[in-house]
Amino acid sequence: MTALPARGGRRPATAWLWGALGIVALAAAWELYKAAGPADGLMLGDTRVLPRTSDLAMPHVWDMVIRFFAGETRATTAEPLWLVVVQASLVTLGIAAAGLVAGLALGFALALAMLSLRPVRWGLLPWIILSQTVPLIAFAPLVRSWGSQIEIGAFEWQDWMSVALIASYLAFFPVAVGALAGLDAPDRIHLELMRTYGAGWWRTLLALRLPASVPYLLTALRLAAANAIVGAVVAEVSTGMQGGIGRMIIQFAGQASGDPAKAWAPIFGAIALGLIGAGSVALLGWLLKDYRRVEVTS
Repeated sequence: MTALPARGGRRPATAWLWGALGIVALAAAWELYKAAGPADGLMLGDTRVLPRTSDLAMPHVWDMVIRFFAGETRATTAEPLWLVVVQASLVTLGIAAAGLVAGLALGFALALAMLSLRPVRWGLLPWIILSQTVPLIAFAPLVRSWGSQIEIGAFEWQDWMSVALIASYLAFFPVAVGALAGLDAPDRIHLELMRTYGAGWWRTLLALRLPASVPYLLTALRLAAANAIVGAVVAEVSTGMQGGIGRMIIQFAGQASGDPAKAWAPIFGAIALGLIGAGSVALLGWLLKDYRRVEVTS
């Protein structure tokens, strides 16, 4: 029996090249539709399925780029718009990271509980799935209201904690489901072999189940990272927290009638956060490449 290495991903340089080409293609498609699309957008019945092509609805790509590097006047200072967006993005990134860590801990703990006892899995898994049906936009203000009532000595609940809690609420679900599937992935013959060696539950978990779960966990982490960022952005809007990219999107959208290119700047910041989350998981996947399954041929 010969073990062959698993198929690797594209080389980093090639991946970056395809990513850059994708951005160029998207910008070209934007400008092509703006030049050739209907002025009032594409309508199907009473529903507009494609946007209007006016400068208010669709600024030119170069106008958005120029505005992104132009100045932005605050109450007492004038700073480049890109710097304002970066500062807000870092606030949201930190909160999303805190929510992701909390979601990972909760999701993995739930996966271990469901793995160890079948009745726990039967009773808990439906509720985990059901939890994701709660509308986030209605749930976020309640979390902030409940948090503001917490008083433990000198501890005071902060608005960012409500946002992080909501981010963890979205992040824990893919981790719980993905980790459970991964920990359950080893073949029965391998589990029986571990029992033959006298390995206990924890030893089997560390030596067999965790390495086998890596491909599942990486997929779950990608979803969890994206969910944490989306949850943080939406929660900032719903709770009214200042300083993050979510609130900036709302504020700049209100100024779009006079400065339409400016409204896209925080959207670029939110996209960058998504890329950072995906890149972090990709880096983790590279670090864990030795634990990925190999293709085996006889």
